[in-house]
Amino acid sequence: MSQQSHFSLSFFYAFVSLLFIHHVLASTSTTPQVQTFNTKPDIINPKLPPRTLSSSKKFEGSSDLVHLRYHMGPVLSSTPINIYLIWYGRWANSQKLLIKDFLYSISPTTVAAKPSVSEWWRTVSLYTDQTGANVSRSILIAGEYTDSAYSHGTGLTRLTIQQVIASAVKSAPFPVDHKNGIYLILTSQDVTMQDFCRAVCGFHYFTFPSMVGYTLPYAWVGNSGKQCPEVCAYPFAVPGYMGGGGPGALKSPNGDVGVDGMISVIGHELAELSSNPLVNAWYAGEDPTAPTEIGDLCEGLYGTGGGGGYIGHVMRDRQGKTFNMNGRRGRKFLVQWIWSPELKACSGPNALD
Repeated sequence: MSQQSHFSLSFFYAFVSLLFIHHVLASTSTTPQVQTFNTKPDIINPKLPPRTLSSSKKFEGSSDLVHLRYHMGPVLSSTPINIYLIWYGRWANSQKLLIKDFLYSISPTTVAAKPSVSEWWRTVSLYTDQTGANVSRSILIAGEYTDSAYSHGTGLTRLTIQQVIASAVKSAPFPVDHKNGIYLILTSQDVTMQDFCRAVCGFHYFTFPSMVGYTLPYAWVGNSGKQCPEVCAYPFAVPGYMGGGGPGALKSPNGDVGVDGMISVIGHELAELSSNPLVNAWYAGEDPTAPTEIGDLCEGLYGTGGGGGYIGHVMRDRQGKTFNMNGRRGRKFLVQWIWSPELKACSGPNALD
C-alpha cells in the first residue's frame, strides 16, 4: 500500500470517528430527541343504515319548534340519587361490573379522562323543578338484588315487571326508598319483555301502590345481545338486510355488544327518569301517556354532525373500539346525546364546536 493510500484511509477513518463523536454528543445533549407516538384516538363520523326500530320521536339537530315544557312535577334533586339495581336472570360478574362502572362514572367526583360521562350528565342536571332545584349530579348504587332463579318467568310484561320490583323490596335488606330512590331492573339476554325489540329497548315509569305498596320511579332495560342487537345494540350491530347482517362496522368499546348497547339505553332512561320521574315534569307533546322526553329528542345522535344516517363524530382507539366518552377505571362508552334546555339542541361532552 502506498503512503498516499495510507494517508487517504487514515483521513477517512478520522472523518468517520468525528461523525460518530458528533452523533454521541448530540444524543446526550440537554435537549434529547424523543421519538413520539400518536396515542390520540381517531375521529370518525360513519354513515350507517337506520335501525329497524321506529324512531319517529327523534329530532336531529336543534329547533325552536321543539316544545319541551315543564309540567310542574318533581325531578330527582336529592343528593345523591339512590339507585337500587335488580339483576333479573343470569349475569356474568364482568357484565355487572361494566354496568356499575358506567353508573359510578356519572358522579362529578369520578376520576376520568375527558370527554367524560360526568360531563354528559351535567346536561341532565340543568333541568329543575318549580323550586329551582336541579337534577342531582351525584349517583349512589344504594343496593343490589339478584333474581337468578327467574322467579317471575322468562317472559315479562309491563305489569309483571312491577311484581319483580315488589319481590325485591320485600326481601331484606333491599329497602323501599320512595323519596330518594329509583329502581333499575336489568334483564339478561334470555329474558323476553312485552314490546322488547319490536317497539322498545327500555322504558321508565312508576309502580302502582296496589302492586308494590308505594309509588316508586323505575326503569327497565334488557340485554338484546341474543334477541335483537341490530335494534337495541345499534350501532354495534346493523340490520340483517345489510351484507351478512350481524355485528356492524363499529366495534363495541368493551367487547360485549349486548351490554355495550345497554349502556346507552340505560343512560337514555336514567336521564328521562331523573327529569320526568312521575311523567309530569319535563316532556314535549300533550299526551303524558306517550311523552317525548329529553332522550327521545336525541336518539341515535352521538356526536357533532349527526343526522341523515350519520351518528356524529365519535372516537376510535388503536384497537378499533368506538366510543364518545370516558368513565372510571379507564372505561370507554358510547352513549347518545341529551337535549339541552340551555342550547335548545342535542348536546354531549364530545362536541367539536
